[in-house]
Amino acid sequence: MTTRIAVVGGGWRAQFYGRLARALPDEFDLVGMTARSAATREEWERVFPGCPAFPTVGDLVRRARPDLVVVAVSYTANGAVSRSLAIDEGVHVLAETPPAADVDGLRRLWDAVGGTGLVQVAEQYPALPEHAARRAVIRSGAIGAVTQVQVSSTHTYHAVALIRSYLRETGGACFGPATVTAHVSRAPLLDPEDRSGWHDDPRQVDAATTLAVLDLPEGVGLYDFTDNQWHNRLLHRRVLVRGTRGEISGDSVRHLPEPRVLVRSSLERRQTGYDLDLDGFCLESITFEGRAVYRMPFPGRRFSDEDIAIATLMRSAGTWARGEGAPAYPLAQALQDQLLGLAIESSAARGGAPVRTEVEAWGR
Repeated sequence: MTTRIAVVGGGWRAQFYGRLARALPDEFDLVGMTARSAATREEWERVFPGCPAFPTVGDLVRRARPDLVVVAVSYTANGAVSRSLAIDEGVHVLAETPPAADVDGLRRLWDAVGGTGLVQVAEQYPALPEHAARRAVIRSGAIGAVTQVQVSSTHTYHAVALIRSYLRETGGACFGPATVTAHVSRAPLLDPEDRSGWHDDPRQVDAATTLAVLDLPEGVGLYDFTDNQWHNRLLHRRVLVRGTRGEISGDSVRHLPEPRVLVRSSLERRQTGYDLDLDGFCLESITFEGRAVYRMPFPGRRFSDEDIAIATLMRSAGTWARGEGAPAYPLAQALQDQLLGLAIESSAARGGAPVRTEVEAWGR
């Protein structure tokens, strides 16, 4: 069954959803969009012919009759639009990250829509193939109970989402009180590319690096992010997950399956399209010790890992909106991610002073 999907917003992120819906016509029917700007609506209809653009959210819901509405607007507007859709229109919402800009906004959003069960959040990072494969290895018991997670890849709430997703595999819900301590340093660094592409004459910038320790009831998170780390490929992506019986570092796994037997294995990515493989360039699977721990959920599609993760969320959100499954990333989890992300920023701004978070209403 296809999911009738609509989009609020027409920017760079909103177009991900439109493009993926069109790439998967057996799963999604792109039925409409809305944006405040008439120029944005006109551009959407040019990029996605046949998908009507409506002047208001109310018109979109009443005339397009979507199963699911993706809210891809600025984080300052996200909460108000999501509230309007859930409360006034009664439709299922997949809201982009973060769900609100500050702690008061997080609390207001939960008070308004938490009880409706109509809002979940498009936190795609835990659904990226390599993260999903690592979590499958954890579920197998290979490294025991997770006690520490180190992430140097993406920023604040996304990185927190990764840390908490790994800890939750063997811990609790991660809603308990936490203490966050952050430190900022600056150093010269070449900045050879950004979202717009390569800089032919790369400039050296004064880049800030934020290091933070998150003391959570389920374990410890170590956060490391440098300005523009998303795009600067001079910087390694680093993920380490330590358990009671071993650890995962990137695609390398060390564990002790039996006494006096230390095993070092790898997560092996099978990518078609290399050398004389004519099946097209796409992910096929990720294996660990001879078995698949991740299979491409959209076989044959030439999707980037980001596309795979977002499409995976769209699929599960559609199932949820049709009453056939649970939310992949419930609102409560996203609110906790942003709460801790804001604590990182607050501690950094206060020169490393610890910031304590308590159990909020969404964690009770």
